[in-house]
Amino acid sequence: MTYEPTSIEAQANLFEDAQAREGDGRAAPPTAPLATRMRPRTLHEFVGQEHLVGPGRALRRAIEEDRLASMVLWGPPGSGKTTLAEVISRQTRAHMIAVSGVSAGVADLRRAAEEARRLQARGQRTILFIDEIHRFNKAQQDAVLPHVESGLLTLIGATTENPSFEVNSALLSRSRVYRLEPLHDEQVRALVERAIGDVERGLGTFHVKLDDDALAYLVGLAGGDARIALNTLELATLAMPPDDAGLRHVVLATVEDAIQRRALLYDRAGDQHYDLISAFIKSIRGSDPDAAVYWLARMLEAGEDPLFIARRLVILASEDVGLADPMALPLAVATQQATHFVGLPEALYALSEAALYLACAPKSNSSGSAYFAAREAVQRAGDLPVPLHLRNAVTGLMRGMGYGQGYRYAHRYEGHVVEQQHLPDALADRRFYEPSAQGQEARIRERLEEIQRSGSSEGDAQGPG
Repeated sequence: MTYEPTSIEAQANLFEDAQAREGDGRAAPPTAPLATRMRPRTLHEFVGQEHLVGPGRALRRAIEEDRLASMVLWGPPGSGKTTLAEVISRQTRAHMIAVSGVSAGVADLRRAAEEARRLQARGQRTILFIDEIHRFNKAQQDAVLPHVESGLLTLIGATTENPSFEVNSALLSRSRVYRLEPLHDEQVRALVERAIGDVERGLGTFHVKLDDDALAYLVGLAGGDARIALNTLELATLAMPPDDAGLRHVVLATVEDAIQRRALLYDRAGDQHYDLISAFIKSIRGSDPDAAVYWLARMLEAGEDPLFIARRLVILASEDVGLADPMALPLAVATQQATHFVGLPEALYALSEAALYLACAPKSNSSGSAYFAAREAVQRAGDLPVPLHLRNAVTGLMRGMGYGQGYRYAHRYEGHVVEQQHLPDALADRRFYEPSAQGQEARIRERLEEIQRSGSSEGDAQGPG
C-alpha cells in the first residue's frame, strides 16, 4: 500500500523545508521577504528573549534536551514566536505539524491526530504548532484538548493576544505560557547589520551602505518588530540603484519613503486597547500631562473610537479629580458632547484639552471612597429605619405616630446649619466622607470642620419638611 501525505502534512512543509535547508545548507528562496530569509536556524543565531532561551534557562534546556511540554508563546508581532517554533523543529527529534488558526478547521486537527498516532506507533513524538491560536474558537480548541491531555500531541501555540482571554482554561492549564517581549533597539540593530552583511541569505551581495541616521530611524520605526525593520530595509535597498563602485547608498529619505507611514500596533478588541487606555488613565491620575497627551495621540492615531476615550475621561473626572476640582466633571461631559458633535479630526482639540486639564488638576478620590464606605454599611447593617424626625408627616395618623416631630429646619438657624441626627440610630456617629486637602476640596474640609465646631444653635425647632 502506498502512503499518501495528508493535507496536514502539506501544511508542515514550512518546518520540514527548514530542516532540509539546515541539512543541505540551502537558503530560503530568494523571492522570500528578507525577514523570512534571515530567520535564525539555531538557538545560537536567535536574538532576544534571553529570559526564555538564554544560556541556562529552563526553556532552552528543554529544547536542547528534546523534552518539551506543551506551551503557548505570547508576544507582539515580530518578537520571534514563529522563529522560535522553527528553531525547535530543527533541534528536536519530534515531528512537527504546523497549522494556522486562520485557516485550519476541526477536520484538519483530527487529521493531525491521526498522523500523530501513526508516528507514535513508530516511536516518534509529534509537536502541533498552531500559529495565531487565539483565532481558534472553543470547538477547535476542544478538538485539540484530549490529544494534548493524553500526550499524543505536544502543543506549541503562538498568539499576540492575552492567552488568559483567548485560550480556554482547560487547554491553558495543560500548557506553559511563555511571554515574549518586543526586541530592544540594540537587538533590532544587530539583526539589520547581520542582514546587510549576510551574503547567503541577506543583502551582502548588494553592498549596502546604510547611513547612521537612516539606521537609527529604521530601528526606532520598528518598535521592537524585527519583521518591520528587515522588510523595510530590503525595500529601501532595492529602491536605490548602485553607484559606479557598485554600492547602494541608503539614506534617511530612502527609508522614510520606503515605509511612508508606519501602521501602529493596535487592536481595538485586544491587549493594546486595554494597555494603552490603562497607561492613559494612570498618566492623568499621576498628574503627568506629557504622558497623558502622548497616550492620547497613540490611541487616536491607531484608530481608537474617540467616544470611548471621552467616556473614560468622564469617569476619571469624578473618580480621580472629584471635589478637588468640581469643574472637572462638567468639562469632561462637555468634551464627550463636543466629541460626539464634531467628530474627528477636530475632536482631538477637545480631547487634548480635557486630558491636559485633568492631568494638571488636583486629585481626590474621596467621593468614591465615601460611596464605597456607605455601601459597606448598607450591606452590613441592612434596612435600618429612617429616624422619625426625618420622615414626612403627610397624614394625621403619621403625625400621631411621631413622624417629623423634632425636625429642625436648617434655614431658620444661623448660617443655615443646625446640629441634628440624619443617619439611622445604629450609624449615628459614622463618617463616610473624608475630604482631602487638595484643591477646592480643602475649602470643603474647612467648611465641615467649621460646622462641627459650631455645634447646635438656638432657634425654631420646627419648619417645613
